[in-house]
Amino acid sequence: RSPEEAAAYVRTLQALLRSVGASDGNMEQGSLRCDVNVSVNRAGEPFGTRCEIKNLNSIKAVQVAITSEVYRHIDLIERGLPVAQETRGFDEERAETFKLRSKEDAPDYRYMPDPNLPPVLITEAHVDKVRQAMPELPTALSTRLQNDYGLTERQAEVLMSVDSGVNIGYDGEVAPPGAVPYFEEVAWGRDPKVVVNWITQELLAQLSRLDEPFSANPIPSSALGELIDLLQAGKITGTSAKTLIRHIFNSPPSIEPLSSMSKLVGDLGLRATSSDLQSLCEQAISLLPEEAELVRKGNEKVLMKIVGQVMKLSKGTADGKAARALLCKMLKTED
Repeated sequence: RSPEEAAAYVRTLQALLRSVGASDGNMEQGSLRCDVNVSVNRAGEPFGTRCEIKNLNSIKAVQVAITSEVYRHIDLIERGLPVAQETRGFDEERAETFKLRSKEDAPDYRYMPDPNLPPVLITEAHVDKVRQAMPELPTALSTRLQNDYGLTERQAEVLMSVDSGVNIGYDGEVAPPGAVPYFEEVAWGRDPKVVVNWITQELLAQLSRLDEPFSANPIPSSALGELIDLLQAGKITGTSAKTLIRHIFNSPPSIEPLSSMSKLVGDLGLRATSSDLQSLCEQAISLLPEEAELVRKGNEKVLMKIVGQVMKLSKGTADGKAARALLCKMLKTED
């Protein structure tokens, strides 16, 4: 009933075809194309005359073409003119449909059996065999990610869409494991919401920056899990964790797989600072005397600027919450 609903239908079909290895679903490259039939009617009245728009090559084109055609029909009807049943094309640059040919009814399609195509007979046993071998389909997978891990629909969609359509084989040969199995490995025994945030906001961001597929991810699931454990234990700050991920992506590829995040944290001097936090806070206050005085007078909004200075002095290794609490105490403000 709307361009958005049609687009959602095509996306669902794409995901289904990709999940079973039937097609990469790439509309721009011709693996999948879409014809849409459009008609309009006033509420409570019969459906109007239908027009078909042929060979649309993207989901955006589907939405724009439907919108354009709907307004064309409405304009004709409001001017008292008939809508002719016809086949139309779509001009992407002008965002308009145009007439290809008219057709009066189904006989114009020349529907008839082809004597060179014998009937295809499929047994129930074969259908059952295929059903048993089917991978987890998109709708079921999305539901499971939301129910079992507490992910939002959007988070599940992002994980499932990573590298969607790449490396599709032939006749049911499913693409290699992607972001979802990786997420499930990292999430084992950990907070799934924390895990999905690090994957979608940091890992995928770095892959996108380098224009690399998920298969090029240099951080094994065990290593990311270890990094999250270090973060949760307070042995590394969020800033340092992000720095470490960027370092791994920016470093030249190594023959040896990444094995120990803890060792790398130590080698790079990224362990969370605690023993000299007092000294760092004192330095920050001395560097920002005006801001410190404003905080003493009750302007707590400025406090985060001093906390930022502490993080800068520690190169991101200081615990931001602990630094804020200590600064509040040093400057005699309410936390």
